[in-house]
Amino acid sequence: MDQDKKHKSKHKVYMEHSEHKKHKTYATAAWAFGIIALILAIALVVSFLMKPSISATTGISEDELRTKTMAYLAKMLPGQAVSIDSIKDEGDMYSLKLNVAGRIYDSYARKDGSFLFPSGIDMNQPIEAAAPTPTQPENIPKTDKPVVELFVMSHCPYGTQSEKGILPAAKTLGDKVDFKIRFVYYAMHGEKEIKEQLTQYCIQKEQNTKYLPYLACFLNDTAGQGSATASDACIASLNIDKTALESCKTASDEEFSIMKSFNDQASWLSGRFPLFNTDKALNEKYAVQGSPTLVINGVQSNAGRDSASYLAAICNAMNTPSAECQTQLSAVSPGPGFGYDSTAAATAAGCGV
Repeated sequence: MDQDKKHKSKHKVYMEHSEHKKHKTYATAAWAFGIIALILAIALVVSFLMKPSISATTGISEDELRTKTMAYLAKMLPGQAVSIDSIKDEGDMYSLKLNVAGRIYDSYARKDGSFLFPSGIDMNQPIEAAAPTPTQPENIPKTDKPVVELFVMSHCPYGTQSEKGILPAAKTLGDKVDFKIRFVYYAMHGEKEIKEQLTQYCIQKEQNTKYLPYLACFLNDTAGQGSATASDACIASLNIDKTALESCKTASDEEFSIMKSFNDQASWLSGRFPLFNTDKALNEKYAVQGSPTLVINGVQSNAGRDSASYLAAICNAMNTPSAECQTQLSAVSPGPGFGYDSTAAATAAGCGV
């Protein structure tokens, strides 16, 4: 419990739940859910124009819709508080009141359960132009070879989004940058996350040249969503030394008390999240609060999650930008989660408490 108190002290801003959700960006499941609401609400109109009408007597029941919706949202927003307060039959569709991290959304679903729309648009209301969001200045020091550290949880959908965005930039710059994946000091996605992070920690530490190819391979696990099977397949395909890897994992587990902490819930952060302390000192040094957190030359960066933005942020931290900085990379953010077949609007959402 003393360790828990120490972490709370080190990260007190992140632990003040109600104020953090108002003013910070990591515990923002509701905010992230709202970002996609406008896009999907437009899809609501399109779907009803393009698909045949479903009569009030067909489709799935309210209970079936509740079960299906909750299962989907559990995958979409892992580790977040989500519930359905009510479901109402509206004829051709159901209306739902979704409670996401304490925020209520008036949402809709087709009667056959094929589409969920987080919110609707009242097209009788006038549209007001949104004011552009100002970019916050960053006081990142310049160096000849920037040190770039991305703190993530291996199964946080926004962490994987960030990794997919930064990998092309890291590969483009090569040895012009000192790039590392670091791990947030607690895990939110169960034992699978702890075991995968231990695997990644050891590959990066002892078989470094194979780490980025391994990560790119693992992030492509659309079917298994970051499964142990996918990890094993990536290890085999890249000829990673399995014996050395397992030896490192055993030693690191003992050094950082990873599974010991996992099996002792009294040691967990707030009694809810097991500790993962391979990068504990750096978490404390940079005041890391959640996944993802990007640190360039010792200063947190708010760079966008598309590859072009990451490349620009890193190159801006160089005393003399290298020729690789002229490379044209994608300016579209990859979608959250596993797989490379989706894109997303710009977001600052993440996983954290």
